[in-house]
Amino acid sequence: MTDVQTVFIVDDDQGMRDSLTLILELAGHPVRSFASPADFLDAISPQDRGCLLLDLRMPGMTGLELQRALLERGSLLPIIFLSAFGDVPTTVQAIQGGAIDFLEKPASPEILLQRVAAGFAENSKRHQVAASEQGILERFRQLTPREHEVLILTTQGMTNKDIARHLGISPRTVENHRARMMEKMQASNLAELCRMSAVCQVLPPTR
Repeated sequence: MTDVQTVFIVDDDQGMRDSLTLILELAGHPVRSFASPADFLDAISPQDRGCLLLDLRMPGMTGLELQRALLERGSLLPIIFLSAFGDVPTTVQAIQGGAIDFLEKPASPEILLQRVAAGFAENSKRHQVAASEQGILERFRQLTPREHEVLILTTQGMTNKDIARHLGISPRTVENHRARMMEKMQASNLAELCRMSAVCQVLPPTR
């Protein structure tokens, strides 16, 4: 995976794409532009880093529809909408969908570059969080079924004695399972374990 961040542009207006590309390349940013959302979806990969400058009104698929498609794919690319037709309901819908900004065309080069820098920072943060969560999930998968049970009951606030009674095993056995579980999860305390279990979407046992 490359750490190089690219500005992706999706806009059906050739002149707008050329103008944005010139501004961004003069500022030293790699740029890839696309005339349609379909072309962009065909070319993008989960490994791509950077941010997306996205037009709102385009034939075939709107910017909001592309935003939803990217969310369904689990894309980490921050989206900055650029449109001459923005209104309050549309802006709210875009922001609620995860867009980091909504700019009216034509945006000044200074504002555009500021927003792109913010998009790059947000993309780095999202990848760091995703990498951390992936590590937690991988450690979680290493737990034995019994250690999984102990994790669930521990995060519910049960003591070792309570867990022992619930599972029908000795408190010393619970202590051993809990110690191995905490070691595998690399959790130093209960609060940290609870945060990790939230990432894993651990469900309580059925009664």
